[in-house]
Amino acid sequence: MEDVRDADGGGDAAVQRGRLPVLAIVGRPNAGKSTLFNRLVPGRTAIVDKTPGVTRDRNIGVAKLRGRRFLVIDTGGFEDADGSPLAESVRTQSALAAEEADVVLFLLDGSEGLNPDDAVLLDRLRRFGKLILFAVNKIDDPRHEGRVAEFYALGIDDLTPV
Repeated sequence: MEDVRDADGGGDAAVQRGRLPVLAIVGRPNAGKSTLFNRLVPGRTAIVDKTPGVTRDRNIGVAKLRGRRFLVIDTGGFEDADGSPLAESVRTQSALAAEEADVVLFLLDGSEGLNPDDAVLLDRLRRFGKLILFAVNKIDDPRHEGRVAEFYALGIDDLTPV
């Protein structure tokens, strides 16, 4: 069973899962999903590394933002071109997270730019019929905000630079 920690450092996963809204964070490898997860969920339970593919299984925790608690699911990176069994397993885990979520946060990598896998993943996410929020990560300086523009090619109207 996935590890679930709440803002107080504890929590019963079965009880929490039944009552709290669920946010799944999805995107390509090294888009910053685990770093964002660690910012939202106390305890830094997600492994963060510059090496792509470190996150393979879903990681679940309880976050509290503006007085509201919700479950956050960190997922592995989505790479459509990789046909390995491991990559297929990671894609399956990401799809399961998106399917069980109330809201999906599609985290795009502003430092790497638009990638064909972004369009493939977006198409798959839209099939779930969930609310999808879009954030372009690694926009660390106002001078980098221009990097956000290329992601509008995905047909997205509302992108949030992070």
